[in-house]
Amino acid sequence: MVNSWRCSDKGLLRSGNLYVISGPSGVGKGSILAEVFKRINDGWFSVSATTRAPRGEEVEGKDYFFVDNRKFDELIASQGLLEWAPVHAERYGTPRKAIEQHISQGMQVLLDIDVQGALQVKKAMPEAILIFIEPPSLEELERRLRGRETDSEEQIARRMSQASREISEKARYNYSVINDDLAHATDQVLSIIEAHASRKETTCP
Repeated sequence: MVNSWRCSDKGLLRSGNLYVISGPSGVGKGSILAEVFKRINDGWFSVSATTRAPRGEEVEGKDYFFVDNRKFDELIASQGLLEWAPVHAERYGTPRKAIEQHISQGMQVLLDIDVQGALQVKKAMPEAILIFIEPPSLEELERRLRGRETDSEEQIARRMSQASREISEKARYNYSVINDDLAHATDQVLSIIEAHASRKETTCP
């Protein structure tokens, strides 16, 4: 897929890209992404498709793309999903069309999914940039999980076991960022985005 270009806020040309963010539960991916979106004006957070019904005030196209099982099957058959997985009794996936549309508009598209999904995306779209967010240590990750006071001991043990498996896969990512400090980790992710957005010292037409 050929990236398109758009004018930046400084009047320079900038290319669209897909960045896939992964990392263990509790590592701070959401906090980093929130800070990133405050500091770039051409970012778009990828919206997943799901077979489950909307909850509360969820909005179509903003929170999720809500589809029935027949439509989800059609998306799988037509390679309309970059990745998908069953979650309990429902299915979730990343629609290819919406991502390609935003990349073609010169947007920086960010996707937050697990390692298995990220590797599926990389296979389907090799130009995707994979960024793994890791904790300073497993001990620090456990401290953060306990600090949330939302998980039982069994859940914490399960999350820690999953974290070890995920961290073992970080070498398959293009970049690894240690979240030992939110501001520093955010700066690192922004540097990666800026490097791939490829600002050109060319004035927009």
